[in-house]
Formats: sequence, C-alpha cells, structure tokens
Amino acid sequence: MNTPATLLDKLWSAHEILRRDDGTSLLWVDRHLVHEGSHHAFANLAGRNAKVAEPALTFCVVDHYAPTRNRDRGMAPQIARMIRTLQENAQRHELQLFDLDDPRQGIVHVIGPEQGLTLPGLLVNCGDSHTSTHGAFGALAFGIGATEVAHILATQTIWQKKPAAMRITVDGELGPWVSAKDIALNWIARLGAGGARGHAVEYAGRAITDLSMEGRMTLCNLSIEGGARFGMIAPDETTFAYLKGRPFAPRGAGWDKALAAWNQLRSDESATFARDVRIEARDIAPTVTWGTSPEQAVPVNARIPDPAQLEDGKADAARNALDYMGLTAGRPIAGTPVDQVFIGSCTNGRIEDLRAAGAVLAGRTSKVPGLVSPGSAQVKAQAEREGLDRVFTEAGLEWADSGCSMCVGMNGDTVAAGRRCASSTNRNFRGRQGRGARTHLMSPAMVAAAAVTGTISDVRSLVSGRAA
Repeated sequence: MNTPATLLDKLWSAHEILRRDDGTSLLWVDRHLVHEGSHHAFANLAGRNAKVAEPALTFCVVDHYAPTRNRDRGMAPQIARMIRTLQENAQRHELQLFDLDDPRQGIVHVIGPEQGLTLPGLLVNCGDSHTSTHGAFGALAFGIGATEVAHILATQTIWQKKPAAMRITVDGELGPWVSAKDIALNWIARLGAGGARGHAVEYAGRAITDLSMEGRMTLCNLSIEGGARFGMIAPDETTFAYLKGRPFAPRGAGWDKALAAWNQLRSDESATFARDVRIEARDIAPTVTWGTSPEQAVPVNARIPDPAQLEDGKADAARNALDYMGLTAGRPIAGTPVDQVFIGSCTNGRIEDLRAAGAVLAGRTSKVPGLVSPGSAQVKAQAEREGLDRVFTEAGLEWADSGCSMCVGMNGDTVAAGRRCASSTNRNFRGRQGRGARTHLMSPAMVAAAAVTGTISDVRSLVSGRAA
C-alpha cells in the first residue's frame, strides 16, 4: 500500500535524479528563467568555456533594469550595459529572449505564466526570490543564487534539500474588496516573517480555490515573505482554463495527455503535513504594513501596535521600524498621510490588479502623484483596450511601460528619502524602494484608495455600489 503523499512529495519525486547520503537531491529543471542580474552565471560559464546544457529550456527576460519611461530616448549607461550583456549572452548561447522591444516583454514572473511557459508539474527556477509565484500552477518553483544559476545553465539540474510540507487552509468566503494580498499579509502577520521557515507551503480551502489565477499567483509570490522556501496550489479547472491556448502550452492530443497528468497533482486526502494552519476567511480584512517587514502589518481599521505589548524578540524591531517609518504607536493606521503611490510589480501588476485599482479611481482625482507600471507589455495592451490607462491618467497618475520598476528601484524609479509610498509591491524593507524610502504594502485597490484620499484608507468605505 502506497504511503499517502503531499503535492510536494509528488513533485519532488518526479524530478529527483538521485539523493546523496546527506539527503540533498539532484533535481531536473524544466524551465530556467534568467534576467539581467544573471550575468555572473554566464561569466562563470565563459570562464570555463562551457555552453548552456539545454538552450531550449532557458528563457531570458529584460525586467529588473527595464526603463518604464522614455525607452526611445536612450537610457542610463549602466542600465544599457546590463541589458546589452543579457542580449549578448542570449545570442551567444542561442536562447529565447523577451527583449525590451518584444511585444511579449515584461516581468519574468508575469510573462512565464502569461506565455504558458509555467505549467503544472514543472520545476521552475530563476535567480529571483519571487519565483515562488509559479507555484500557483501546481509547479515546483523557487528562487536560486548566482552559483546555482550557473549550475543549471551548465547541467540543467540543481542540488536542493527537500523542505518540510506545510499547509495553510483558508476556510470560507472572503469579504468584498478583500484580496489574495490581504490573505498573504494576514498569515505573515500572524505567523511572523519566519513562520514558514524550512517549509514549502501548500494553500488549500474554499477561499483559495475561489481565487483567480492572478490571485493565486499573488499569494504564492508572497510565500517567501513568511519564510517559506516556496508556495504552491494544486491545479484545477481554473488553472486549466487559464493555460489553454497559451503560446507555450500543449495543444491537441498533447493537451489531453497533459490534463490527465495534471489532474493527479494534488495532495492525497490522508497525507500528513509537518505543520497545518487554518484561517477563517471572514477574519481577514484589507491589510496594510506599518513597519519594515511584511510581518509588521495590521488590518486597515486597526491601530499601530505598541512595542511594549509585543514579545521581547519583536519589541526592539518594532521600535526601530516605527522610528524609521516616522509613526507613533497606538494611533490608527488609517489616516496616515502618503506622499505618492505605486501600482505594479510581479506581485500585483496583472490585468485584474489594474482593473481593481481602476474601479476605485474611475471618475476620481488622485491627491498625490503616482506611477502605474503594468506587469507586461501584453497586460499594458489589454489595459489600454479596456480604457484603464485613461482612468489612471485622468486621475493624475503616470501610465508607464512594463518592468520591475519601483518595486526594487534598479531602473531609476525610486521613492525619495523620507517620502511615504502606498505600494502594491512585495517588500517594505529599509531602502527597498530607495534610500530612506518609507513603504506601506497593500493591495492595488487599497493603493488606489490611498491615492484618492491622500492617506491610508479603507477601500471599502470608498466603493459602495462599485464592483470589486
């Protein structure tokens, strides 16, 4: 009788080539995604006069340094050099490149699924921590370091130790204007930034299966902010409907065969998890961060915590965060003034994210400046067909090209020191959006609410009668 297996067990065993005595596995990699920051790995190959082992399985993307403004007027020399290096490496090794002028260009974790490169059952690696996004499709997906990128380029394999399996079940139905971003910030605030350390998180429950693929990607994207090695969701009809007809997805008889295999990718009913967490969807409200870690978050209708009321291990961190953020303990988080807003990133730069923000902004004017950077060129084109670009520009926000943009600030899109930004991104670490920048993470709809009020605000109070 076979031992009941988790989704993690099934995916891991399907890719394991061998296992060392110390328990570390050599895994086959199905998709290797590289961006401008992967130049060190290519230099490693060049230094050994080596070639990419499986060129058809490696895909190059211009995103981290991609200019979002005035691309036709030139770019900073250091940015141009990074992009040119990726172009040269792609040409030298005959790799598929989604270049800056490619109509499919965009953030790697947006265009992978968008193009159907991300499929259930695959192992997906990228030299970027938010590769966990792809786990939304029932894939094994995690970020890697430069040395590991070089190893995959040379061998199409990776050495990795299997994490423990953890399940987070969100029961019930989410309330209006409560999103996948709020689910993620909620569990990270509850369990802490290290709450899932050493684990791979599988999400389950009605609130999860009710999510669109865009929402599932947001949730898996943020898994690592709670310490998880990666996140995943079992594929279902929602997954299959999203993938059907995508450029790199199977077709015809291949599609039917793939579906038969994908339908087996779920945890067995009696499978056991090293850790099991349950959350009631009704207890989740629109959530916003107040500090410098994703775990420092509260419902928008709550007050900023008093460090004196926190356990010793977190009190000092909270005091330091409040000092950096210029906030006072005990005050409501709602009403905190913001200086600017940002909508975009691999977390919340997809079409549904722009639609949600647009629904709040339609017919209104932003009280603060802001930037909207779609997650891909195709998302941008779709948004423009729907008139969302006009909603944003008529509200007074800037409509830009696709790229990582203000999430990480590598392309010049930054927040000035001491300025407070309501952001749909994934990290609020010190200096993440620029030296001295103060970042509040929230959903795109909440960012839009902050734009029209000039303060952190409960989106639900602004959208009576408006569809989510």
